[in-house]
Amino acid sequence: MSQQSNRQKFWKPGDSSPQQQQVLQERGGNGDTAVIYDTTEADKSLENQRQRLPIFNYRNHILFLLENYRSLIIVGETGCGKSTQIPQYLLDAGWITKKSKKMAITQPRRVAAVSLATRVADERRNPLGNDVGYAIRFDECCDERNTVIKYITDGVLLREMMTDPLLKQYSVIMVDEAHERSLNTDMCIGLLKKIQKHRPELRLIIASATIDAEKFQKFFNVNDDQGNDTCTILSVEGRVYPVEVFYSKNPVPDYVKATVSTITDIHMSQKEGDILAFLTGQEEVDRAVTLVREQARAAAKSGMKKYLLALPMYSTLPINEQQKIFERTSRKSRKVIIATNIAETSITINGVVFVVDCGFVKMKGYNPKTGIESLIVCPTSKASALQRTGRAGRNRFGEAYRLYTEESYETLPDATVPEMQRTNLIPVILQLKSLGVENVVRFDFLSPPPAQCMANALETLYALGAIDEEGYLVEPLGFQMSEFPLDPLFAKMILNSEKFGCSEEIISIVAMLQVNTVFSMSARTRAMSMKQHRKFAVYEGDHITLLNVYNAFVTRGNETKQWSNSYCLNYERLKRACQLRKQLAKYLNRFDIKSVSCGRDTEKILRCITSGFFANVAKLQMDGTYCSLKGKNTLQIHPTSVLATEKPPKYVIFNEILQTTNYYMRDVSVINPDWLCELAPHYYESGTDRSIEAKRMGPFRL
Repeated sequence: MSQQSNRQKFWKPGDSSPQQQQVLQERGGNGDTAVIYDTTEADKSLENQRQRLPIFNYRNHILFLLENYRSLIIVGETGCGKSTQIPQYLLDAGWITKKSKKMAITQPRRVAAVSLATRVADERRNPLGNDVGYAIRFDECCDERNTVIKYITDGVLLREMMTDPLLKQYSVIMVDEAHERSLNTDMCIGLLKKIQKHRPELRLIIASATIDAEKFQKFFNVNDDQGNDTCTILSVEGRVYPVEVFYSKNPVPDYVKATVSTITDIHMSQKEGDILAFLTGQEEVDRAVTLVREQARAAAKSGMKKYLLALPMYSTLPINEQQKIFERTSRKSRKVIIATNIAETSITINGVVFVVDCGFVKMKGYNPKTGIESLIVCPTSKASALQRTGRAGRNRFGEAYRLYTEESYETLPDATVPEMQRTNLIPVILQLKSLGVENVVRFDFLSPPPAQCMANALETLYALGAIDEEGYLVEPLGFQMSEFPLDPLFAKMILNSEKFGCSEEIISIVAMLQVNTVFSMSARTRAMSMKQHRKFAVYEGDHITLLNVYNAFVTRGNETKQWSNSYCLNYERLKRACQLRKQLAKYLNRFDIKSVSCGRDTEKILRCITSGFFANVAKLQMDGTYCSLKGKNTLQIHPTSVLATEKPPKYVIFNEILQTTNYYMRDVSVINPDWLCELAPHYYESGTDRSIEAKRMGPFRL
């Protein structure tokens, strides 16, 4: 396939129009500039590479501004080197030393923290975990005495605040990729501003490529005793390599198929360069990876010399699987990484030349009126589109193919709505309460959330027993729930497990629920997969089914890949679940919860689940749908649930709601309605016709 064929669906802005001329002519002896593959890149020293980064020219500016301002907002293009170089500049200048203070660099995603720490450790020529380390949920690689540059997730920083409220071990904290505005990022920003009032010597760096710098400056700028500004902005211009952007001539009807088609066209027409493609979720990524692998096998049979190696990338993928995207490939293969928006920021994948952007993202959305939190596929923002484009310009000249028209791009919002304003605030309120913020309404949020969302969160926390009627945290339950790196509903379930005599089973179920689905299924093996999966299914529902899978994997399967494949199960996710269970077992010891098993008594397990998720109960209606007891929302059982093919039970409990064409309950189990009034008498009451009704809660002190 010629390059002309590859480009006929795209056009480059600046050309007269897609209809009047072809986007790009055949490259060859016609004077056009080809994509340059820098074969000497691997031979250059790390020091030379560092000096070629645009941030290198701003080293002295950064040091000077930190001397004179408490907070520094750095706006630098993707690929300028801010995430890896600024910590080293501060270390070399003496801002952070082993004898005094450390530096923390927060990342919104685990894989970014690990990859950046690895890169900086290589540049410092020190083993990872010595001078440079990382700390993420359920994993840590650092030395308490020697590590001075510490890459951590926002959530880990919040947990460190619980034991060290003023973060006295740090002299500099850098909030990287602040534009993502996750829940934890916004909480960190508000709390760091509060800490700076007590520690004026603490230096803050807020960094991003697409940040609203003036808004951040206004938030952090607090005049000192002399009336001087305490926050300033530094703009770092330049990217190591430019990126050409091409738009689709016409809207695409199926962006997954269009992504696979574009990847194939690039592979057939271009000689050098790996490919990074963005899709919205795990299911789409797995589907696209399967299609690309099928295309690759067909191309190999037809005589294509270069093989296409397709790799998935999403947050629930095990760390060892995520690290595969950074491994070098042979000259006879081309790597294509198909990822969610996890690959938008802070991840440098050597060799990526081409980016394929589907133009959509999957985001959480919360409706405070219905109380339903769901994942919604929606158009991305201009800021995210720029981040995705920048992935192609990290190591060489790049090209970005956007699967939408330029007119569509102009209609996109400038930035993504902060997660604080579109999600359930239960973990946020619990975390703030545990950190001593009693009046959460007066907390200094960068983007204040809706009042109704805060009221709903307080209502749920009160129902869980984490706070009292005055809104104060209940000891010890509230503090224990806040220390779990889990949703508070899961934390309450685990803390209750000893009382029900099933702590062993509960932590197994919770671990399995943290890794998404462990059931592998493709269109080609669907019938066989369903037959194998039914061997674990039970009429009680999904939770006991997952427990059966875990127990079988550990006992009968000896945690082997061969056994997993024979039952069409995802081996990597099962191993990840085993690792998570070991971490949860440590929390049992930490809170003196006895490790006990209920054996085959599934009622104890279901009662324990009900004690944590009692707010998520639905009743069967005459038309076959379900109605939630709280909120009276119309729901359906998700098609992947084992209960979807059974006779519909009268009452079910669920973990979450997924919105597509309808509202679907996921992770569903059958319960006895009598348990609700017994386990949550403050939340439910019996109606006149022996039905179960949810009580009205509140009001609460905010």
